[in-house]
Amino acid sequence: MAMPKKIHVNDSPKPFPFHEGEELQLLGFLERKGVEMHSHCREGICGTCRVNLLHGEVHYPNGRPLGYIRDGEILPCCCQPTTDIKIETY
Repeated sequence: MAMPKKIHVNDSPKPFPFHEGEELQLLGFLERKGVEMHSHCREGICGTCRVNLLHGEVHYPNGRPLGYIRDGEILPCCCQPTTDIKIETY
């Protein structure tokens, strides 16, 4: 079994372990960990869950998202980390 990816959020001193294969996407994972996420993805408003990716890499299993994101931003509703990452929520 692969080592979990470490997810650092904002200035939290302790990262969350993301186990590849057990989690479908980053948004639901963070919500289950109690991280306040601003999202209207489930209501059809794409792009509202965007966060800054400060360090690391993610991939989009279903292809690049339709929602607009700037360089350095990711959409956690449809991505998974491929390395340890550090994100900043809005």
